[in-house]
Amino acid sequence: MPKKVSRRLAELQKKVEEDRLYEPLEALKLLKETATAKFPESAEVHIRLGIDPKYTDQQLRTTVALPKGTGQTVRVAVIAKGEKVTEASNAGADLVGSEDLIEDIQKGMMDFDRLIATPDMMPQVAKLGRLLGPRGLMPSPKGGTVTPNVAQAIEEVKAGKLEFRADRTGIVHVMFGKATFPAEDLLVNLKALQETVDRNRPSGAKGRYWRTMYVSATMGPAIGVDISALRDLKTHDAA
Repeated sequence: MPKKVSRRLAELQKKVEEDRLYEPLEALKLLKETATAKFPESAEVHIRLGIDPKYTDQQLRTTVALPKGTGQTVRVAVIAKGEKVTEASNAGADLVGSEDLIEDIQKGMMDFDRLIATPDMMPQVAKLGRLLGPRGLMPSPKGGTVTPNVAQAIEEVKAGKLEFRADRTGIVHVMFGKATFPAEDLLVNLKALQETVDRNRPSGAKGRYWRTMYVSATMGPAIGVDISALRDLKTHDAA
């Protein structure tokens, strides 16, 4: 049975040419125009890559620092002990603890968006894997969330550093700002994301790496983006 489309979305879809690939800035202006929901919508990008993540040399998992931020308030929890607890508190962590915080999380407390841990606490944090893994909250060295430098990690996460990965079908889904951002700021963030995906191309990726890219507001229609035009943009052109 075909999925029923709301009248609002049906009207918005008329503004988007279905088979057209838009210039990056034009696509982002259209994204803003189609963000008409009654709540502040995010800007999302969905990138299909020519990879098969069931092979370890075709997996993509990395971080990106969005120059214009995410537009979201990120609640950061830190698991540490000793002087690192004070360091985390002073750096603006929303929750800090040691074994007590691990225990709270085991009981179901999830009042945070990112979790940072110091390396010495990881043997104990490991037992939270089944709880945190499915939610994408498990600290990892690759994601920069297992580190002795908790102050820097907190600062980066709050400033717009995101961890992302390709799902099992080879698609990357990332929120790269708010629909209320100027289109030019969204372009700076999208360019930073594209460069990160290129820089971290898996060694086993063969053939055409970039397949399709669509941007949309949370409740808006998908807008095709000309990937070549985005890749050809120089960073200072996007800024």
